[in-house]
Amino acid sequence: MTHTYTISGMTCKNCVAKVKSQLLSLANIEEADVQLEAPQATISMQKHVAVNELQAAVHKAGNYTITEADGGMKHTVSVSWIATYKPVLLIFAYITGITLLVQAFHTSFSWMVWMTHFMAGFFLVFSFFKLLDLKAFAESYAMYDIVAKKWNAWGYVYPFAELALGIAYLLFPEQMLTSLCTLVIMGISMVGVVQSVLAKRKIPCACLGPVFKLPMSAITIIEDGLMVGMSVIMLAMI
Repeated sequence: MTHTYTISGMTCKNCVAKVKSQLLSLANIEEADVQLEAPQATISMQKHVAVNELQAAVHKAGNYTITEADGGMKHTVSVSWIATYKPVLLIFAYITGITLLVQAFHTSFSWMVWMTHFMAGFFLVFSFFKLLDLKAFAESYAMYDIVAKKWNAWGYVYPFAELALGIAYLLFPEQMLTSLCTLVIMGISMVGVVQSVLAKRKIPCACLGPVFKLPMSAITIIEDGLMVGMSVIMLAMI
């Protein structure tokens, strides 16, 4: 079931992030889409959660008030898995296709060269989407990343770290330091993702920044795990 609520007291995106985090911490809350412009929250629940429980949760985030809007109920249309993750699937298809085409002009196929091109493309494209709205990405990333939770500035640094890795894979394809940095950065990032997925937290994935509202799921683990796995293979091959 999905209910719509009006929330008063929010003044910035940081307020939105705090309110959303508290709502998602409640049992039976599957998803919470909190908007500043309205301001309102569309909440999906396994079982009905009373307004007083929701109010107690948002009060922990600050001086906010939540009330039912338009009778509370809102009809939703189910979306298929492919439709939900279409943006990230297309990006992976494009990067894979382009890097394979690059290899087509070589006399022989090299897995090492292909992986460096793929990882360069991955980091350059994904950093681009994060940098479109750096502040929104940092706020979203701090909801689950183990480093960004304790050091908020990491959310602002991370997209530039991805950009640097992408450039490094283009300029220094067989540089051990590049793969070591990838292993550490993506490995740490993967910890927070795995924790959130195992805890079944219904929070947005920040992998493509605020442009595409993708839910956190196993596909996010696959993204990070793929980069970790490739960096390990490249270290072994260098």
